[in-house]
Amino acid sequence: MSPARVLEHFERISDAPDAVPRLRRFILDLAVRGRLVEQDPSDEPASQLLRLIEAEKASLVKAGEIKKQEVIPLGEDEQPFVIPASWAWTRLGAVGDWGSGSTPPRGSHEFYGGGITWLKSGELNDNKELRGSEETVTEAAVTKCSFRRNQAGDVLIAMYGATIGKVAILAEPALTNQAVCGCTPFSGVLNHYLLNFLLSQRSHFHSASEGGAQPNISKVKIVESPFPLPPLAEQHRIVAKVDELMALCDRLEAAQAERETRRDRLVAASLNRMNQPADTADSQSFRDDARFHLTHLPRLTTRPEHIHQLRQTILNLAVRGRLVSQDPNDEPAAGLLSRIRAEKAKRAAEGRVTAQPSLPAIADEGAPFGTPHGWTWVRFGELITDADAGWSPKSEGFPRSGNHWGVLKVSAVSWNRFLSSENKQLVAGTAPPQRAQVHEGDFLISRANTSELVAKCVVVEEEPERLILSDKLVRLQIPATCSKKFLCIVNNHADYARSYYAEEASGTSLSMKNVSRAVIYALPIPLPPLAEQHRIVAKVDELMALCDRLEAQLTTTQTETRHLLEAVLHQALTPVA
Repeated sequence: MSPARVLEHFERISDAPDAVPRLRRFILDLAVRGRLVEQDPSDEPASQLLRLIEAEKASLVKAGEIKKQEVIPLGEDEQPFVIPASWAWTRLGAVGDWGSGSTPPRGSHEFYGGGITWLKSGELNDNKELRGSEETVTEAAVTKCSFRRNQAGDVLIAMYGATIGKVAILAEPALTNQAVCGCTPFSGVLNHYLLNFLLSQRSHFHSASEGGAQPNISKVKIVESPFPLPPLAEQHRIVAKVDELMALCDRLEAAQAERETRRDRLVAASLNRMNQPADTADSQSFRDDARFHLTHLPRLTTRPEHIHQLRQTILNLAVRGRLVSQDPNDEPAAGLLSRIRAEKAKRAAEGRVTAQPSLPAIADEGAPFGTPHGWTWVRFGELITDADAGWSPKSEGFPRSGNHWGVLKVSAVSWNRFLSSENKQLVAGTAPPQRAQVHEGDFLISRANTSELVAKCVVVEEEPERLILSDKLVRLQIPATCSKKFLCIVNNHADYARSYYAEEASGTSLSMKNVSRAVIYALPIPLPPLAEQHRIVAKVDELMALCDRLEAQLTTTQTETRHLLEAVLHQALTPVA
């Protein structure tokens, strides 16, 4: 496909991630390879232009206006790509006078606060008319310190850190610090063409940088870089075409942003309507909103954050009793709670449970939100028949292997996933107590983690091999008359639950927080009838699987579009044999 065809049909592949920035780089690549505009056989060839540049440079050196700088001719093996016959390869050092700046001593107040613009690398942002600066210097600084005097029209390039490769064209005379290199192009070299070339080489300059915390590209490496010089008339045509196509990119970017904004608003409005409290949205309207969103999911979810928002909405609906229909034949949660209390009382009488903290009742006005008929608010501890803590043995710094025992780390309890590989092997000869072993069906909750992750819980789906609880994990015993997975949904994903744990967590460390067993027990839980708990869990699993498929489809689509874009651009940049 020709470059012209790529540009003509770019909107068809512009949905690829990073498409417009890629198009900008593609335009610059075409420009500096001589493939953006047609060559004119009547143009004076660049070889003649180089002779004129050499003559001008010799004259300036003789007049003492610039220092003589030897430029080693570019060998054929150093030419990175093929250029038109009317162009010529040279080095950046041959097409202009280059020099970097400096920083006056900070302790000398006489050097700062004058009327002379003094630029640092962070102030270069690919500007084509850069004027003004964050700091200024005085005439004394110019006189007593070593500076390159940059003039209006000079091209600047940043050489240090994250700003490497940032460029600008000066709109006024200015000085710079040592992190910026300036160039006064010789006659016959357009500063805008030089700017475009430097922009096209940004990734090259980054890869050529050296240093640790503050990498840099030296002036020596810049001036030694190969430079493809077109005839002067073609430089003008290239600059004009680049400006035209960059304006097109601006319009494409604006159109994409507007399209994404409209889509975001539609997603937000739809999800917001679905998240309205039950007493402010009639059931028919809610069903219509839910049906619309689920029907149009593939068209609405075009970015990962859309799917994340959808997941959270599904979970919010689940804990509020709005994800599945209520069945009047279900036993109300109050009856379920009575049976749980009776079971706990029996176990207590038999001495088979540890003492539990006293839990205050939840008044209707103190509930986080309203719930459907048949539900009731309870404290988490009312649903827990017993609990036991883990153990803190000596361990190695690596996971268990072979027939060894391992102790779980808090990271083993992830969002709805039990990660058995997150463990440390016990020191040889350590015999773990049977009570600390982890088994299938265990309901585990972490009592220590970051403030965002503290008090996560998970149900162990499969019997793990030779693993024990650490002292930072608690195993809760939940009666069969409650769905452990439903409790996980509430504990892990209800907005009010996450806020509750964040507020109640203690600890002096900014990264690691703790919650006590009493805090876990006091969490308010909206309890549905048991049959509805199972329906909710099944529906959540179904919709989360749908979200997984949408996420995979989105990733696949983005990957395919990116590969298509890369293939098309590669083909367009490959010289015709």
